[in-house]
Amino acid sequence: MGNVTAVTEFVLVGFPNSYEVEIIFFVVFLLAYVVTVLGNALIIVLVYTDCHLRSPMYYFLSNLAFIDISVTSSVVPKMLANIMSEKKTISFAGCFSQSYFFFLLATTGFILFAITSYDRYVAICNPLRYPTIMTERVCSQLVLGAWMGGFIWILPSVVLKVRLPYCGPNVIDHYFCDSAPLLHLACTDVQLIELIDFVLSLFLLLSSLALTVVSYAWIISTVFRIPSAQGRQKTFATCASHFTAFSLGFGLSIFLYVRPSQMNSVHLNKILSVLSSLMTPLLNPFIFSLRNQQMKEAWKNVLHNCLGMAKEARKP
Repeated sequence: MGNVTAVTEFVLVGFPNSYEVEIIFFVVFLLAYVVTVLGNALIIVLVYTDCHLRSPMYYFLSNLAFIDISVTSSVVPKMLANIMSEKKTISFAGCFSQSYFFFLLATTGFILFAITSYDRYVAICNPLRYPTIMTERVCSQLVLGAWMGGFIWILPSVVLKVRLPYCGPNVIDHYFCDSAPLLHLACTDVQLIELIDFVLSLFLLLSSLALTVVSYAWIISTVFRIPSAQGRQKTFATCASHFTAFSLGFGLSIFLYVRPSQMNSVHLNKILSVLSSLMTPLLNPFIFSLRNQQMKEAWKNVLHNCLGMAKEARKP
């Protein structure tokens, strides 16, 4: 068959149910999507407008917030459109584009999480050298490196999948073009590509985990040497939000993608994918805001300014 493909579009099954239940799904996912976009967008605005948040940690946090918005936006709008549509289709090019951008953004996010853990290590374990190590130029280069790393990491696998023959069926039992359901529609042996995906996912997640664990091991040993209890509590609070968000995203991704074959439990994969692509980005703004004193102060300043503007607008 060569590389000729007969399939021009795919059908995304999504969450098949009665019309009333699908309406409930639509409302819940729409509200979650709006809150996710607004919450992460507000974090970006706060970081770039509040002078107290002009530090490398918050610069990386703003990039993670942008990735959360982008990851969610790569899958949720199409999912919402399909819920309300009888023809739940996506074009061949659209499907692979969605798959590529979703995994590009997710990969970049994990690299950025590892970079953020290194930033916390330098800030806490080498505070005197921190301003000279984590300069603005270095931070920009690290973020650019994360994006380039994601691009290079994901591209070969996607190119291999695009070149496979797809001659039917074209029904994907998922709400977006996830790697495993899409791969198993190919009319050829896909064991090699499955192995490549497994190795790439394993190496990415374990290397990010290793760097984060090593960084936090040094951080914890340094924190316990801080003489005052208040100092220890403040330092732990600064790192807790990052580690919580990393653990949530890492745990879900391990269950989803670090398996030689991901087709054993389709329904479980869909549930975990919703948690990974929608719920985690939804929770991250709350995790970073509620566990971080500087973010709390920034939120208070914004609310105070908004209330002040509202009072001024009501004056005759």
